[in-house]
Amino acid sequence: MKVLVTGTGGQVGSALMASAPEEWDVVGLARAELDLADGGAIRAMVARHKPDFVINAAAYTAVDKAEEEAELAQAINGAAPGHFAAALAEMGGRLVQVSTDFVFDGTSSTPYTPDAPRNPLSVYGASKAAGEDAAGADAIICRTSWVYAAGGANFVRTMLRLMGERDALNVVSDQIGAPTHAAGLAQALWGLARANVPGTYHYQDAGVASWYDFAVAIYEEARALGLLTRDVAIAPIPTSQYPTPAARPAFSVLDVTETTGILNEAPSHWRANLREMLQEEQRIG
Repeated sequence: MKVLVTGTGGQVGSALMASAPEEWDVVGLARAELDLADGGAIRAMVARHKPDFVINAAAYTAVDKAEEEAELAQAINGAAPGHFAAALAEMGGRLVQVSTDFVFDGTSSTPYTPDAPRNPLSVYGASKAAGEDAAGADAIICRTSWVYAAGGANFVRTMLRLMGERDALNVVSDQIGAPTHAAGLAQALWGLARANVPGTYHYQDAGVASWYDFAVAIYEEARALGLLTRDVAIAPIPTSQYPTPAARPAFSVLDVTETTGILNEAPSHWRANLREMLQEEQRIG
């Protein structure tokens, strides 16, 4: 099997390359090597490599900035998957498209199933929903949430930095989801490619949390590992006290039942994966 992986400079793409099956021919593409806003460049790259799969882990992920850069977000998140899918269809290949919990509006009180109605609240969410549609019925679409990894730009590392600088932090407590370690997500994406069954799937780490819960866990685990040596008071606040340009879903827990069945393996709990990530942060300094 030959596979192109996009976004290798990001958290998911990097994790995919680190866990790539040895028996597969895997080619990674960083942002500088492929402009996802250029449909012609995408088609030319696919024609050049003739892959069996493209795992599109690249995305415009600046959720708030997307409110001001809707055209760019739409080009990268919304249109690019369609260019990949069309080029792959000409040679019998398949797109594996990474998507997001932000395609939902957060009004559900139970975990979202893959076929649940979408109603994105933000430009970012709308662009990712458009990307799902553009990918088409022959693609493998995997939605995930709250992704983080050692060395990446993410909530965990932001919290570690702020906890090293401040004596007190306020963190939103009324947005509920599930943190997801990129390493586990990458393994799931490889597993879905191996299964090669088109459709929409959900993957996130087991358990649920608010951003406040996540921040408290980061603090406790970092203190236990010695990554933090100072006391920090962490207080819960409602979303209304932390306004952002882009609206976020209040509840975005995903139902991973179907994915677990295909992979024959359930995700690990988010707190155990957080500990593993922090241990890696400690190793890499």
